[in-house]
Amino acid sequence: MAHELLTLAQHQHNPTLLLQGHRAFGDTLFWLGEFVPARAYLEQGIALYNPQQHRAYTFLYGHDSGMACRVYAAQVLWLLGYPEQALQRSYEALTLARELAHPFSLAFALDRAARIQWLRREWQANQAHAEALLALATEQGFALRVATGTVHRGAALAAQGQGETGIAEIRQGLAAYRAMGAEIGLTSWVAILAAAYGDVGQPEAGLRLLDEASAVRDKNDERFYEAELYRLKGDLFLALSMDHHAEAAACYQQALDVVRRQQAKSWELRAAMSLSRLWQRQGKHFEARELLAPVYGWFTEGFDTADLQEAKALLDELS
Repeated sequence: MAHELLTLAQHQHNPTLLLQGHRAFGDTLFWLGEFVPARAYLEQGIALYNPQQHRAYTFLYGHDSGMACRVYAAQVLWLLGYPEQALQRSYEALTLARELAHPFSLAFALDRAARIQWLRREWQANQAHAEALLALATEQGFALRVATGTVHRGAALAAQGQGETGIAEIRQGLAAYRAMGAEIGLTSWVAILAAAYGDVGQPEAGLRLLDEASAVRDKNDERFYEAELYRLKGDLFLALSMDHHAEAAACYQQALDVVRRQQAKSWELRAAMSLSRLWQRQGKHFEARELLAPVYGWFTEGFDTADLQEAKALLDELS
């Protein structure tokens, strides 16, 4: 449908429909895990956006399209390996939403800003955005955003060492999300819960949840989080016992196969770190460094982020 909308807009030379077509096609490609073309369509949507001309359509479409292009572009940029550019696009989306004084657009921007901070592993900022989202969504009666805000806050709490409290909030948010019949993005929400269970010493529960997330992924062809499902599964296998090292290695390799196809460099860095750590424990230091070094060497920004700092520390250990 997004492709049909874009084709119609191109035939009619309608700038408003062109903007909507690029936004719709870009965010659809994002969910499908086709990040490079998604970036191109979303950036074109940003270029087409004229605040004076298009803000009038905010109430027609439910949220501002310039803001929507930016929040999806932020996620795609992080996945493609540009964490600083991702953060900048997220800030732009928040600024635009606040200028519009349109609560639903602001709730959308806050939700995705929380996700960017989660991806960057900046837990306090993640929690701050989640709490701002919860306050706004509760005040305005945005039930879906109350649910996602609850998941975001629970994830932030779990990541900061409040595992049981965080898990309870994630479960509460997920239950509310499902009760509304929502499924988009569900693979990531369930995977976040699985990771939290692993962190509190319950890898068996985490593995069961990852099976559930994988079923949702296959049902909806939702591929943006696919590599992390494999990587987390590998981590949870090792949390069970080092006896599962072969299964873990296979999961990490599956994650690497996916990210190389998707060109998702940030996911690739995480998968390469996980496999390199496993090889390090097995005494395969040369192989571990040979895997990780070129992935780390690809990056040109974001060296203050947790992932890149950990990768650098691991490479130093492997030298």
